[in-house]
Amino acid sequence: MATVIEIDWFNTYLLKKCVDDTMQADLEVPITIPNATDVPGGLITPTSGYPLTPGVAYPGQITDSDIQWYIEESRIRGGYNNTATDKGVKAYINEPEPQQQHRFNSLIYSGVYNSRTGVNDTNVFSVAEDLVRSADPQNGSIQKTHAEDTNLIVFQQDKVSRALIDKDTIYTTEGGTQTQAGAKVLGQIVPYKGEYGISTNPESFAVYGYRKYFTDRDRNSVMRLSNDGLTEISAYGMTDYFRDQLALITDNNLNYIVTASLEAATSIANVKLSVESLSSSFENNNITPGMIASLCSDTSVANPVFTNLQGYVTQVKSDGASSPVFTVYMSQNVGLAQAIGANVELRFSYPYKPRVIGGWDIHNKNYVLSMQDTPTQLDKYDKSTYRTLTFDEGINGWVSFKTFKPTLMNSLKNNFYSFTGVDLFEHYDETTLNNRGIYYDIYEPSNVTFVFNPTPSMVKTFKTIDYEGSNGWEITSFASSFTEPNFNIVNSSYSNDQDTTAFVYSYDAGLYTDSITGQPQRAGFDRKEDRYVANLVNNSTVTPGEVRFGADMTGIKGYFATVTIETDNTTQKGGIKELWSTGSDYIVSST
Repeated sequence: MATVIEIDWFNTYLLKKCVDDTMQADLEVPITIPNATDVPGGLITPTSGYPLTPGVAYPGQITDSDIQWYIEESRIRGGYNNTATDKGVKAYINEPEPQQQHRFNSLIYSGVYNSRTGVNDTNVFSVAEDLVRSADPQNGSIQKTHAEDTNLIVFQQDKVSRALIDKDTIYTTEGGTQTQAGAKVLGQIVPYKGEYGISTNPESFAVYGYRKYFTDRDRNSVMRLSNDGLTEISAYGMTDYFRDQLALITDNNLNYIVTASLEAATSIANVKLSVESLSSSFENNNITPGMIASLCSDTSVANPVFTNLQGYVTQVKSDGASSPVFTVYMSQNVGLAQAIGANVELRFSYPYKPRVIGGWDIHNKNYVLSMQDTPTQLDKYDKSTYRTLTFDEGINGWVSFKTFKPTLMNSLKNNFYSFTGVDLFEHYDETTLNNRGIYYDIYEPSNVTFVFNPTPSMVKTFKTIDYEGSNGWEITSFASSFTEPNFNIVNSSYSNDQDTTAFVYSYDAGLYTDSITGQPQRAGFDRKEDRYVANLVNNSTVTPGEVRFGADMTGIKGYFATVTIETDNTTQKGGIKELWSTGSDYIVSST
C-alpha cells in the first residue's frame, strides 16, 4: 500500500515507521503503578508531569516517536555512490558579515535559466565570477535600460550608452571597430556621441521601431535616439518653449507652509483656516485638492515636527464674507478633538513629484509628451498644471497640443491607450458617434491658433474673417500686434497696448430673431458662397490720442494679427469638424 513520505528538510527522509493506526490501541492500554515497596529502589519516577499514586491504573505513556526512526540521508536506499537527490533552492553563499552596497552606476546579471532542461540559476550571483559592468559614475545613476536584439541601451542621468551582449569590440589600427564573440554576457559599454542623458525622468521614454524618445530635463531638451545617433528634436522650432516648460519640472516635492488660526474639526471632516495669513496662498491657487496637510502646533522649537493629518485635501472653499474663512475639506476626519490656538503652522505638500510622461501614439505615428507640474493623482482637469503635445516624424516637427493629462500611455496592436489614475481610456474609438474631443468623460473643444502677417512691414486694418470648412467654428481671440510702450503721465507707468475684436459666434450659435422685423439674423459667421464670413467689431479700450475706439470702429489695426478659432459647444458637439483654410480682408492703414 502506497504512503506519502513527508520531508522535514531538503535531505532528511523517514526511512522506517513501525507504528501505524492498528497499534494505537496498544498505546492506550492502561498500566497499573505498583506499590512503592514492590519496586526496587523506591517510588516510580513520574513521566507524565503529575504525581503517580501506587495501585491506580493510568493510560499508556508510549508515543509514536518512541518506536519509529528518522534517518538523515541524501541518497535513496542509502546505497554507496547512488544518485544524490537535488538539494533545491538555497543561498549561494554565506557571508559571515554581509554588507549591502548601492552601486548606482553598475549592472549585474545572474546565472542562466533554461526551461527545457530545468536549469534555473536566476538566484545565483557568484562573487567569484565577473558579473558586473559599471558605467562612468560621473555621468550619474542608471535610470533605465532598454534591450535591443544584440545590445542593451543604458540611460544614465547625463549619458546614453549601449552595452554589447555576448560580444566585445575590437579597435583596428585604421581607427575602425569590429566585434567578436565574447565570453561575458555584458561586453563593453560604448557611449553614444553627445552629452545627453535622461536626467531623472525615465517615465518620458517611448520606443517605436528603431527610434527611442526621451527628455533630458537638465539640458532643456527632448531627444531622439535612432541609427544616426542622438538628435535634439526640441530644437525643431520649440527650443524656447521646452527651455521654459522643462524648467518647471523639479525633483522636489512641492509644499507650502502657512501660519494660521485653526478652528475645531467637525464630523464633516474639514479644517477651517483664518484668512489673514492664507489669502496670498489661496489667491494664487497654491493650496489645491490632492495635497496632504501637516500640522505643527509648537513652532517655538528649532526643528518643529509636522504630523500628517488623516487624509488628502479634497476641496478649498471660501465663505464669501468680507473677511472670509477658508475651509479645507479632507478625505477623512482630521481627528482634532478640540480647537488649537492661534499661530499654528500648517504645511500643505504634494505627495508626488512632477513628472514627464512619454508614449507612442501608433494611430497617428506621433511621440506624445506630457509635462506635468503636478501628477494626475492630484488634478487632472486643471490645464495650468500640464502641457501635452505631440511630435510627428513625417514633418520633423511638433504638430499639436492635447487637452488630456495621462498617468501612463502607450500603444498596443494598432490602438493608442492612456491611463488616468486606474482607468483605461482608448483613443480614436470610432465605434461611438460624436465622441471627438471627449477625454476622460470631459469635453474639450479643439482650437487652432495662427497668424495673419501679409506685407509684414506695413500697418494694416483687418476688417473681416472667413474660413472654409465645417459649420461649428467660432473666433475666441483676434488680437493685433503690441504697440510701442506708452508712457502714462498720470501714474508714471508704461503700458503695451493692442487691438482686439469682439467674440465671433459660430453659424448656428449666433442665430437669433430680430425683435423688430421678426426675421432670423446672425450675430457671428454667415454663409456666403460656401464660405463662412464675419465682420470684425473692435473691442479695444481707449488709448491716449484716440477719438473713436471700441464698437465704433470696424476691424483692428496692426502689423499682424494672432487668431484663435475654436469648435463651439452647440453644433453637433463631439462630431466631425473640418477646417481647410482661413483668410481676412484688410486694407493698408492711412495713419
